[in-house]
Amino acid sequence: MNRIKVANKSIDINEQGYLVNLNDWSEAYVKKMAKQDDIKLYNDHWEIIFYFREYYHQNLVSPTMHHMIIDLMSKNIKFHDKKKYESHVYSLFPSDPIREICKLAGLPMPQADS
Repeated sequence: MNRIKVANKSIDINEQGYLVNLNDWSEAYVKKMAKQDDIKLYNDHWEIIFYFREYYHQNLVSPTMHHMIIDLMSKNIKFHDKKKYESHVYSLFPSDPIREICKLAGLPMPQADS
């Protein structure tokens, strides 16, 4: 377990950077971890991060890529094609989007696909 300083508060994260205590999540944590992971945050990033948090709180599980694409594509007028929207998500979170989004959203690390 590691500790990081976020907004003058020391919080615990695991070796992969996921929060140990989900209640330690804050926008300051997102900004710090995104900077560490070399991600520049824009509105589309925040939309997905907040979507994941809301989905998790309602379902107690993180959404799959498929659920996210279907749910968010309908709200995003720029995209009408699933593959294009999925490509957009990969452009926002190039390295393993679901894992990265879960980390930034302060959610548990998703299980590997079986």
